Amino acid sequence: MKITAVKSHVLAYDLPEELGYSQLYYAKRTAHLVEVETDEGVTGWGECFGPGNIALANKGIVEKVIQPMILGDDPLDRDVIWHKVYNMTRDHGQKGMPIQSLSGVDIALWDIAGKVAGLPVHKLIGGAHRREVRAYGYGMMLKRESLEDHIARFADEAAAIKDMGFTAAKMKVGLGPKNDVKLCQAVRRGVGDDFPFMVDANHCYTTSDAFYVGRALEELEPYWFEEPVAPEDLDGYRELRAGLSINISGGEAEFGRWGWRQLLENRGLDIAQPEVCGLGGITEYLRVLTLCHAHFTPVINHVWGSAVSVAANLQLLAAIPAMPGGLHPWQPYLEFDTTDNKFRDELLKEPLDIQGQVKSTGGMVQVPTGAGLGIEPDRDYIERFTVSE
Repeated sequence: MKITAVKSHVLAYDLPEELGYSQLYYAKRTAHLVEVETDEGVTGWGECFGPGNIALANKGIVEKVIQPMILGDDPLDRDVIWHKVYNMTRDHGQKGMPIQSLSGVDIALWDIAGKVAGLPVHKLIGGAHRREVRAYGYGMMLKRESLEDHIARFADEAAAIKDMGFTAAKMKVGLGPKNDVKLCQAVRRGVGDDFPFMVDANHCYTTSDAFYVGRALEELEPYWFEEPVAPEDLDGYRELRAGLSINISGGEAEFGRWGWRQLLENRGLDIAQPEVCGLGGITEYLRVLTLCHAHFTPVINHVWGSAVSVAANLQLLAAIPAMPGGLHPWQPYLEFDTTDNKFRDELLKEPLDIQGQVKSTGGMVQVPTGAGLGIEPDRDYIERFTVSE
């Protein structure tokens, strides 16, 4: 079997309303799918992390840089291909967009391998430690509105996410430390005293500001405080973890085993959040997972993007072993964006229907059991939303 083509599909549509987080506002939903074709008619699908113009730039890397390197290669040689591409692009970026691009290709190769074997990806990894995964819903995005409007809306949205059946809720912050504390208080009121909620800063704070917010959060008891400082600020992460009594999480902006080694050895995380569509694909994710568990750091994947990303993450979440183990082991979550996302809800011929599953099961999502990622994208739908360059 040989690789005959590597194609990028960048999709976009206008959101019904503008959304924001601590770094920017955005009005379009985008996704970057990767399709790998073979001479035996087996096609694999993957996804690259990165929205908007980042996706368009990554498309160029996938098709103009990576594709010529691997045409004619055996798609089952996933590890060989991974190192070939990494080594040939190493001088131009051991992190960032080249690795995001490689991620989408690698995921597609795993999809092909599963289809050839007639097995889901979690079986190729070693089996399912769980057949279903609990899901948390995130929303409570920033908008161009007053603090008072934010507070009222966040409380209502938090309660709504709980009512949807999700087992926890995640909010955004980024209005400034004092205002952010008020938002967190509103969310705690919205979900009640015993329901888990998470706070995502998207690295908007200095260490001192993160301590200010974190000390207030200690009284509200969130499940975790996500990306409180810049991903490069390893000392800040370590200081926050040592100085606060709440879980510190992060890692979605880290790449590859080498970056993750440094992050984990620094002992700055209570919870690791690798992004499989960005850090190097499933091949590299498995190495990062091993590093995390070697440091006794639990993993809850960062999930962003289309149904391809969701399916890939469900396969991986199924394959995460209990850490450290026991009669009632700690269990991972599936992250689910409750805002409008047609590329997650409508992309597949047979939708995953995450929200329907969560509502009917009390917050649990089934792991796909079909070959590969266990999904089939609708080509007509992809063509309808593909961005013309």
